Parts: sequence; C-alpha cells; structure tokens
Amino acid sequence: MDELKGLLGGAGKQLFDAAGQAITSAATEYIGSVINEMFVKKETDTKRFLPSIKNMKVLGERNSGGRSAYDVQDFYQIRQQCLENGTLFEDPEFQASASSLLYSKRPDRHYEWLRPHEICDNPEFFVEGFSRFDVQQGELGDCWLLAACANLTQDQKMFLRVVPEDNSFEDDYAGVFHFRFWQYGKWVDVVIDDRLPTYRGQLIYMRSSEQNEFWSALLEKAYAKLHGSYESLRGGTTCEAMEDFTGGVAEMYDLKDQTPPNLYEIIEKGFKRNSMFGCSIEADPHVLEAETSEGLIRGHAYSITKIQLVDIETPGRSGKIPLIRLRNPWGNEAEWNGPWSDKSPEWRYIPDEQKQELGLNFDHDGEFWMSYRDFTRYFDRMEICNLSPDSLSDDLLNRGKIRWEMSMFEGEWAIGTTAGGCRNYLDTFWHNPQYVIRLDDPDEDDEEGNCTVIIALLQKNRRSRRNMGVECLTIGFAVYRVTERDLAQKPLKMNFFKYNASAARSPAFINLREVSCRFKLPPGTYVIVPSTFEPNEEGEFIIRVFSETANGMMENDEHVGVGDMDDRIAPEDPGFTQPSPQRQAMERLFLDVAGADGEVDWVELKRILDHSFRDDLPKTSSLNGLNQRQTYASQQNADVGGAGPGAGGGLEDLLSMLMNICCKGVLGAGDGDGGGGGTRPSGPANLESQILANQPLHDNISSEGFSKDVCRAMVAMLDVDHTGKLGFDEFQTLLTDIAKWKAVFKLYDTEGSGRLSAFQLREALNSAGYHLNNRILNALVHRYGSRSGTIPFDDFIMCAVKIKTMIEIFRERDADGSNQATFSMDEWVEKTLYS
Repeated sequence: MDELKGLLGGAGKQLFDAAGQAITSAATEYIGSVINEMFVKKETDTKRFLPSIKNMKVLGERNSGGRSAYDVQDFYQIRQQCLENGTLFEDPEFQASASSLLYSKRPDRHYEWLRPHEICDNPEFFVEGFSRFDVQQGELGDCWLLAACANLTQDQKMFLRVVPEDNSFEDDYAGVFHFRFWQYGKWVDVVIDDRLPTYRGQLIYMRSSEQNEFWSALLEKAYAKLHGSYESLRGGTTCEAMEDFTGGVAEMYDLKDQTPPNLYEIIEKGFKRNSMFGCSIEADPHVLEAETSEGLIRGHAYSITKIQLVDIETPGRSGKIPLIRLRNPWGNEAEWNGPWSDKSPEWRYIPDEQKQELGLNFDHDGEFWMSYRDFTRYFDRMEICNLSPDSLSDDLLNRGKIRWEMSMFEGEWAIGTTAGGCRNYLDTFWHNPQYVIRLDDPDEDDEEGNCTVIIALLQKNRRSRRNMGVECLTIGFAVYRVTERDLAQKPLKMNFFKYNASAARSPAFINLREVSCRFKLPPGTYVIVPSTFEPNEEGEFIIRVFSETANGMMENDEHVGVGDMDDRIAPEDPGFTQPSPQRQAMERLFLDVAGADGEVDWVELKRILDHSFRDDLPKTSSLNGLNQRQTYASQQNADVGGAGPGAGGGLEDLLSMLMNICCKGVLGAGDGDGGGGGTRPSGPANLESQILANQPLHDNISSEGFSKDVCRAMVAMLDVDHTGKLGFDEFQTLLTDIAKWKAVFKLYDTEGSGRLSAFQLREALNSAGYHLNNRILNALVHRYGSRSGTIPFDDFIMCAVKIKTMIEIFRERDADGSNQATFSMDEWVEKTLYS
C-alpha cells in the first residue's frame, strides 16, 4: 500500500487519505466480527466437529476448502437452465483450453476437447455398475489417484458419495456432471462439463476398460478442476486422494528399513475398520516406472484390496499363511510373477472352497496375490487411509466393521503470533496452537494397557496453489504428557517446554500435505503442539486424532475476557476524585483546546496527545499516511525522575508533562522541543497556540504522532452518545487508560525500539488485563502488525482500544453474566461501524 501511494504521488496520497475512514470502518467491522464470534455466541472458545455429508458446500463458497475465486456453481440449477435453453454446458471456470491441462509449459501437440458422444457411440456413465477394473491410467503421472479410485470402488456407500448416481448420459443429459470431494473438514461439490482432452480421437488421461464408460475420466477432470489443472495432479501419494474421497486420516509406513513388528496386525485391524490401502516401490532415478525382474513397477502406486489368512496343506505340513492381494492400476498383464502369482504352483495346496471364497481368478487384469513376507520384502512403502466414523454405514457395522473415535480442529500459523516454529526455537515454540487430548480407557486387546492413537497434521490449500509457486510447508508435531496443574496455565508457557521432554513426536518434519503417526500411549492427558519447522511460516492446518477408545480433545487456549492488570505496571490512584492542582491544570488545558463547547473531537484530541506524548511516539515520513514508523525518539529520557518501567508509564508522569506545558509560559522556558532561550507570553490563555503551532486547521492534519484511526477509535471508545466528541471526564478516563497502556508497552519494549515483537502481543495484552485466544490474536496481528512482524506504539494502543471497546459493548448487553448477548442487525452494525 505504501509503495503504491509513493508511485501515485501527492494525488494518490490524498485519494488514500480520503478513503481512510471507509477503510477503517471495514477493518473495524472485521475485528468486531472476530471478537463477536467469541462473545455473542454462547460457545466454547474452540469448535469440535466431524466432517459429514450434511455440511457439504458448493465449490467456491467461502471456507469451502476449494478455490475461492470460483463463483458458486449449483449442478441442478445449471442442468435445468441448459435443458430449458437446449444447450450443453460449457464450464467458464475450467475451460477447454491449454491452461486447464498445464501451468508450467505449453502442450507438446494439439489436443482436442471432445464430449463422450463425439468419442464413441452410445456413451454411458456406468457400464454394468462400477469396479476397480474401470480405472486405466493414461499419460498423466497420477497413478496415486488411480490407486485410490480403485480402492474407492470397493465400498458402494463411499463410492456413491463421491460419484453421485444422478450423473447420466441419458436422463436429463445437458453436458454437466458433478462429483464430491472432502476438502479440509467439509464436503465440496465440483461441477464440470463433459469436454475431455483427446488426441486423435482417444482419451489421453484416465479411462475405463470399457470404451464407452466415462465415470472415471470425468472424476479425474473434476479432481483436476479442484486443484487448478491436470498438471497439478502429477505426483502425489495415494493417501492424499483417499483422504479426499473419504475424509479419513492417512498413515505411511516405511517397509524398507523399519517395518513395524505389528504391521500385519495394523493391516488386519485396518480392514476391520474398512480402511483403504496403497503401496509402492521406490522409483528408479534413471528409468521412469522401471519394471523389476519380479514383474513389479518401480515408482508406481498399487492398491491393496484384501488380506487373508489362508489354509495350506502340503505333504509335509499344514497350517495358515498370510496372503495379500494387490492391484496395478494399469489393469493389464504387468503383475507379480513370484510365489502365489497367477497360476503359480503354490495354489495347488489351497482347498478349492477357499479359492472360491477368495474369488481367485488368473485374468490379465493387474490384480495378483503374494505372501505377506514377500510383500514386506519387495515393497518400500505402505499407506493406510483410516476412515472417519461417518464413513461406515449401519450395514457395515452390523457385519462386524468397527468405527474409529475421532476429534478434529482447524487452526492457523500466523506470522508473529502462532507461527512459532519447532522445539529448536524455544522462545517462540510455545506460541504455536496447543491441543489437549484425554485418553481414559486402554484398547480392549492391548496387553500393556495402552491406547492406540493416530495423530494427523494436514496443511490446507497447497496443491491448488502450485501454479502460483506455493509448495507444502515443512511441518510436524510434538506430544507432551501433562498434569492438571500444568493445564492451569493456558496456553503452556516456555518454561514447561524448557524442562519437559516430549512423550511422542512425528517421525520427522517434512514438506508433505499431511504428517501422521500412530502411537501407543498410556492412559492420561497430553498436549499436542503442531508447528512448521521454521518460525513465521504462515499457513492453515487441520489437526485430527483417531483412537480406538474415546478421546476428549480441546484447544489449550485462553478464555476471552478481562483480568487483573500486571502488578508491575498498575499505576497508583492519582486521586482525581478530590480537587487538586494537577486536576485543575489539566482541566484548564482541556478547556482551552476544546473551546466554547467544552468538548474535543478527534482532531483536537490528536493535537493534545501528540504534544503530550511527543517524546514517546516514533516519527513518520511526511509521505506515509499509514503511519509506518521510521524513527523513535528516546522515550526513556522523558520519564520524570528516571523511574523504572512501572512508574514511567504512570498517570503522574503524564500529568507532569501536562503541567510542564502550563508552566513553560510562566517560567519563560523553551517550547518543549529541545529549544531554549526565548520567552513566550504567560498564562494558560496561550496554551492552544503552543499546542497548535504549525498545525493546519482542517482535518487533513499532520501524520506525525498518533494516527487518525487511533484518535477516532479513542473517541468512539468513550463516546457513549455517539456525538463524535469527548467531555472532560471522558478525556480524563482516556488519559488514565493511555498511561496504563504506555506503561505496558514500555515494560515489553526493553530495547526502546518503539515496537513490540508480535510474539509479545499476547503477554503485553495480558499485562494490560485482557485475555485473548489465538484466533483473535491472529486477527489483531493481521490487522495491525507490520511486514517485519512488529507492532508500533500507537498500533498497540489501537489494539487495546479495540479490545476494550468490543468487550464493553458486549458486557453492556450481558447483564446477567451468562456470556451471551443479543443484538439486532441495525444495533450490531451501528456499534461495530462506529467503534
């Protein structure tokens, strides 16, 4: 903003200054809405929710998790309009152009976008239903997506939630289709047209084994639209897509060096909970999707479709052997050729009835069996998607499937407040969001009495912004065991983390969309701290906890409200209730500036405060209408008697400065700006001329000192009757508040820089008697913080003014202390706009 004003010159500055009041009102309404969210609704400070089809949002709706640039597209409305107009839908949000295919380069040949009826005769959405064999890979490197699609077909309920049955090429066909994906806690509906990229009349990307079946190709297009382009789908993990299809939590296991000893048990439990599985072999850096001598493809995603203990009878012995069934999404003869492969001799030792139970066939369909031992030997990585509780139907539960218990929270890492970095940065680590989980009951089958917990940290909206150069942050989390005594302090402060080791942590900080890990923890209470690796890396996230038994989860954050001021800065009572020379001098000063009406508006208030605090305010450039501070006068020297930080901000100091103004004319002193010598006419009658020297008489006054916004906000804070002016008693109250806030600021501005680190804002406001949670702190820093992550003096005053004003507006309506207030629309708009 400042750079733009500089480029526009004087005219630009006037334009921005003229718009200042409107900008301030909008910002005030935003801050008000944030605090209103915490006060007006009778809710806890945090929000626990489960993703459900009931809270589905249309792509483009605010907070939908999709690209906000989209207009809301309603599938049924679009289809009806096309049917009435006799036209086929052409999606303006995902056009049939090269930009929808690629973002990093131009296509290497001419692709033609064709509708299915232009590709083949008699196109159908489903041909004889759907199965894992309907998914064939094209030229796009998204085998991870195909493996997830194959898994999705295994569960009818989940499949039809993603691929609605009302898509059709027959009934009400209008060239429009829709699909549903889970995005960061919500289900979104993605609308597309059916124009598909082809080359020489053939689909170039995902296709079905049936030439006239198109659900898989259209699903891929919808997923590409969700993320911005087809190219955005190049490279990924099967778990990422499985999460987007189910709303589940993913895990990854490294099978190469550290296969968990209980992996078979984990897989077995996963199938009991209807989990989805994928696996892969490390890629050959020299050959794309190189084939091994065993028939497996490197750098390629497979889906695991079944695990089974199979009876085996040989001439020498009998027993059970664990087998695992996998599928190559290519859907061809590229299959495992080792033991238990198609037509291998091992199958002779399996009873025929069990072969029938397994659904054994030896087609060249990409599906094959292998022993569990060979699976862990030849595959390098396995992924599990554990389904959310709402993904299991009653029918599946009746058939013995088991639900996970799940808790979930949304959070944010904001520069200067909650982006504290990892434990390596002890000073700021405790500023990260913190979440408490309570594990009361151990797993039913755990011999050691421990609780299984899966913790997953998911960063939001990164893949869809790859075309803007946005990559995943490096993220991780740590888990600490706590006592009730520890939790008396919200949030846990630096000393806790300094003297306590973590009970568990993510295996590494890594730049994946999601980092997750499974733990076995003794029953107890724990705090999870999610973070980026470096401080001040900004992003949004979701933290989820899955457990076999119930887990109570809540955010370990402050309750919003008012408390006691810090003993180190609370000024002594100046005794204003009794007549005193100080009160009389200040009243003379006020009335002299106020004039005949005995009140001051924000312009007059600014002149008084700028003069009174001239040694405490950083100076501004004359071209900077947004009060970006450049220098800072030595406020330490302004303290009377060189008192410490507590006394230095007291009201007595302020009164002394005001008395100096009154006395300088009598004593013949300088003008208070460091000049000496010359005398001035005596008496308070000339006070206004001293304070208003070199000040223009119109509203566009100097940008030195307190900003227009903060002066207006100060008036609004105390202006109960909304006249835009303050009387003497209100002015006196304001000076008391400013003196307190100044003392708080100086307590934390130990280097006299005129700025606080944004990380100090929570503690500074606590010292001022205000307790705020992370969401409000983030909003304040977004609104008042600088690019360097600091907050200047008058912006700190603005924060305090806003908080006090909004709390008092709420308290005025919360007469019974129920933490609930009611406002009509016009009342709320009036109060938030004016304040």
